[in-house]
Amino acid sequence: MHKILIQLDGDAQASVFDRVVAIDAGAEEVFSYAGVKPEQVRDLVHGAIFTRGPKNLKSTAIFVGGSDVSAGEALFHEVSKHMLPQFGLRVSVLLDANGANTTAAAAVRAAGRHVPLKGATALVLGGTGPVGQRIARLLAREGAVVRVGSRQASRAEGVCQTLRGKVPDARLEAAAAGSPEAVAKALVDQQLVFAAGAAGALLLPCAVRIASKTLKVAIDLNAVPPLGIEGVEVGDKGVERDGVICYGAIGVGDTKMKIHKAAIARLFERNDQFLDAEEVYQISQEP
Repeated sequence: MHKILIQLDGDAQASVFDRVVAIDAGAEEVFSYAGVKPEQVRDLVHGAIFTRGPKNLKSTAIFVGGSDVSAGEALFHEVSKHMLPQFGLRVSVLLDANGANTTAAAAVRAAGRHVPLKGATALVLGGTGPVGQRIARLLAREGAVVRVGSRQASRAEGVCQTLRGKVPDARLEAAAAGSPEAVAKALVDQQLVFAAGAAGALLLPCAVRIASKTLKVAIDLNAVPPLGIEGVEVGDKGVERDGVICYGAIGVGDTKMKIHKAAIARLFERNDQFLDAEEVYQISQEP
């Protein structure tokens, strides 16, 4: 029974990157659909679940990708609506639009290698973006005290409110981070800092980073100059700089790729899995 991965992508052209990774992770056939809209999902799901008997459906799975994370989330939720679990007719599904889930999982895993996350203090710069929100969510679930940074404090507070609805007992606070002075204030008493902003945006100047007395780990997820954390190199992977353990985008990327492949492989173990950020993070914790 061939392992078939059905790739649902909201972009005009389905991601070649995601297809290559799927093959490398063990999918034997990848059926790629581009420009997918929510109203088209039902028939695609039914095509997946009605073609094989329940005992063989673990050999079929769905991957939801695309560059637009919000659109990917809409497709992911639509997929869940059209399974028929009461008849055993369902397949496993992974959401990783724009690599947001695997990147966030890799970043949080990297931080956890150096600082116990429970009770840790963490600042997420670019915290209102898709990767930043997922990092904050995963950290909060691990028991960290999370400060969500944004150029607009009101947007950061909106994200905090959303995350409080998803993570019981989450310890979150919003922080303005629109200037070096504001970032310096937000960084006070923080042990971890993540830069998850837009490509080419400097979020943490070198002088502010060096001035921090509590910072232990700095993780920059931007690979486009200027980098998000000044003084951190894109290839850093656990490199100590100015007394702080540093990771750059490529340094995190190696772990992200391993998690991506492991999550694809996991889809074919059972037919009842819905892998979002939390489930992908759990996979990242496995040996």
